Amino acid sequence: MAQLLSALPMPVLLPFLLFLAAAGAGAGAEEAASASSPTLVFLLAGQSNMGGRGGATSGTWDGVVPPDCAPSPRILRLSPSLRWEEAREPLHAGIDLHNVLGGATPIANWSRGTPLYDRMLARARAALANGSTSLGALLWYQGEADTIRRQDADVYTSRMEAFVRDVRQDLGMPDLLVIQVGLATGQGKFVDIVREAQKRVSLHNVKYVDAKGLPVASDYTHLTTPAQVRLGKMLAASYLAATL
Repeated sequence: MAQLLSALPMPVLLPFLLFLAAAGAGAGAEEAASASSPTLVFLLAGQSNMGGRGGATSGTWDGVVPPDCAPSPRILRLSPSLRWEEAREPLHAGIDLHNVLGGATPIANWSRGTPLYDRMLARARAALANGSTSLGALLWYQGEADTIRRQDADVYTSRMEAFVRDVRQDLGMPDLLVIQVGLATGQGKFVDIVREAQKRVSLHNVKYVDAKGLPVASDYTHLTTPAQVRLGKMLAASYLAATL
């Protein structure tokens, strides 16, 4: 099983993929070369909580790798040079467009034609280019920046729906599974409005996993490392429920 890291990868994906591997949901990396056993790819996108900042809230990464996030030869990442390699923490090394605590990107910055959108699509196409891979889902954790201005919070549903439609159209996958994470925190005072807007997305095959209630780090913005691990398992359960 392989993972595709788009603009922002996160530690939750190692427990996410290990959980799927244990459930028998994907092919092993050693089988990826076989056309009959395609490698399962996951596209990640969002802002800093998608990048995984649980161990980096003080400005530098603490280097702590939970057992759930141990590397496995069955889990790969697409490197900055667009080559498959064994996934190891920090998963976002060389890929994250921002510094260790950055990533405050409103959803408008992900609209079709923006640098983030174009880079995400380019990496997705590279991951799917050889025909031995298939796209399992787009995992989306974003919205904290849209809690700052009321006008952004009010239009989040329509912007999210446009984003999903554009990604599906541009990848030629009208039924692509999208799993969005409900906000646990925000950068402004309109968190509840964005959370409700996320729940109102009514496109088919778009699922919702709620991060609210998971432990938050001392910066009041980013999930802790244990919370990221828990979220990874929640995403895996959502994926399995939607596909098995």
